[in-house]
Amino acid sequence: MDDFPQFLKDHKDIQEPVMGGTYDEYNHGPVSPLDTPVTPSASSSRHNSKHISVHSRSELLATDSWLHQSMEKVPQIPAIYTNGRRNSTNSLLLQAAGKLEPYEALGNVSIEHMPPPQGPPTNDHPELKIGGFHEFCFIAAVVLAQFFCLAGLGQAIAPVKIISAGLGVNNPGQEAWFSAAYSLTTGTFILIAGRLGDILGHKRVFVFGYLFLGIWSGFAGFSAYVGRQIFFDVCRGMQGIGSALLAPNALALLGRAYPPGIKKNLTFALFGAMAPWGFVIGALFGALFSQTTWWPWTFWSYGAAAFGMSAFSLLVVPKQLAKEAQFAGVTHVPGFDWTGSALGVIGLVLVNIAFNNGPLYGWSTPHVYFVLIIGVLVLVAFLWVERRASSPLLPVSAFNATVTYTMALIGIGWGSFGIWIYYSWRFLEEFRHLSPLNVSAQFTPALVCGLIAAGATGFMLTHTPVSFTMLIAMLAFFVGQVITAFMPVNQSYWPQMFVSILIMPFGMDMSFPAATVILSNHMPREHQGLAASLVNTMVNYSISLALGIAGTVEVSVMTHDGTITDSIWGVRCAFFTGLALAGCGLLLGVSYFVKSMVKEGWKVAQH
Repeated sequence: MDDFPQFLKDHKDIQEPVMGGTYDEYNHGPVSPLDTPVTPSASSSRHNSKHISVHSRSELLATDSWLHQSMEKVPQIPAIYTNGRRNSTNSLLLQAAGKLEPYEALGNVSIEHMPPPQGPPTNDHPELKIGGFHEFCFIAAVVLAQFFCLAGLGQAIAPVKIISAGLGVNNPGQEAWFSAAYSLTTGTFILIAGRLGDILGHKRVFVFGYLFLGIWSGFAGFSAYVGRQIFFDVCRGMQGIGSALLAPNALALLGRAYPPGIKKNLTFALFGAMAPWGFVIGALFGALFSQTTWWPWTFWSYGAAAFGMSAFSLLVVPKQLAKEAQFAGVTHVPGFDWTGSALGVIGLVLVNIAFNNGPLYGWSTPHVYFVLIIGVLVLVAFLWVERRASSPLLPVSAFNATVTYTMALIGIGWGSFGIWIYYSWRFLEEFRHLSPLNVSAQFTPALVCGLIAAGATGFMLTHTPVSFTMLIAMLAFFVGQVITAFMPVNQSYWPQMFVSILIMPFGMDMSFPAATVILSNHMPREHQGLAASLVNTMVNYSISLALGIAGTVEVSVMTHDGTITDSIWGVRCAFFTGLALAGCGLLLGVSYFVKSMVKEGWKVAQH
């Protein structure tokens, strides 16, 4: 060991011996020892470079004079001379030029002269240098994106019968497309929108998302003059693309603006709290305009508000979060995966169309299951392409057991929620004969519960394991479904419907922020859009897909004799479908929580 540089001996206190290697107190993990020295090739360009990779065993100060000695172990370079950033795969620089000058001439290795290290790596979340009022406006503009996304869903559910009458539609399966088209495109295009934010800048795509949403909301209102359902469905789908542009980039802006801590937890919880507020307010105004004036004004007023938010966001989103700041210090901007994007969109759309057309045309119709088969094959091709793409839309490396569990929980939980919200509305309007405005008023307690749930979520994320928060969310989805699934028709509002409305926001507002915080903290700065996209994709696509599944069950169990009893039975079986999904989510949540407790104990992760 006397042949090694003195500075390696001087820093023995930095790495402590652990089983199987050493412990790096800067990177907080074991470092495996080098078992077999590798002789470098004289012609190798790696050893002629001034840059030395600390991740490659063949590049750890390997010189001919050292490697031919009969040593069994080679000590690791102290962690202070490496870049400690997690998940970095770049070849990093040794930052100890001053101490290495006597050894610069050894072998083929030269050390690039750099100033001495100044401590741990810099933070990816520089503090926002804006005033308090400016920060308030920024947070408002970003969290209202979630409000607009859910308001876009609620505005067509509340007055669905009035819109159907205006478009000449009387089939429940066709009416379901008013909501399914919106959720379909939102869920399908979110991954692409997140990647566009990673490439073009999150602020730029975010502002454009509000603008795009406003344009197509206006066209949706003009469908009253066209009088065709297909035109309205297309406009609803384009509205969904606007929401897809908003949601992941809003979360990416929050993820970049705040480092892990209480403020980040609170802003993410507030973002999640906007879900029930957006849906209820959107439904309330949809019912109000439809009953008092004309239903297109629902979409025109919504579009005007989106235009205003686009201008507002352009002004209040800080320059620190603009494209130039986003890519400062980033050496590699991810490319756009055109092939993967096309295959992903086509596959997801075809599968969803098959499930939502099944109730309309029947699964025995050839074109329905043919579309499903083609969609599945396209998705298989998408996965094959993503494993080989240089800049994949959905990196396979991003998935591990925790991410997979989280995505499954989000998809199942929010799928059951989509069934609950759509069929609860139908149940109250069709079988209890309430007006859209009256039903909207009955859902207003969700506003208060949404805020309570958001506050509880912010507290739980800092005091309990994330797996426990997800378990409580799945329990809320399940209990809310149980209450409505067995709800009698001739019953007052208070015993069951009211209680269900109080419980469901906890499922929404706990699952969404918890999943978002997990992925935001596990993705580097340049992939914050992708992290947010994964959660939003599962939320929106699962709602649309679950509606198709529930519609298939509803149509399959009905005798179609035209009686009210037959219709009630169909809707109740749709509720049972949502209950089954929520039950699966609860079991999966218990499994995830138990696995987390066995592996880590009652560990509160830093968020």
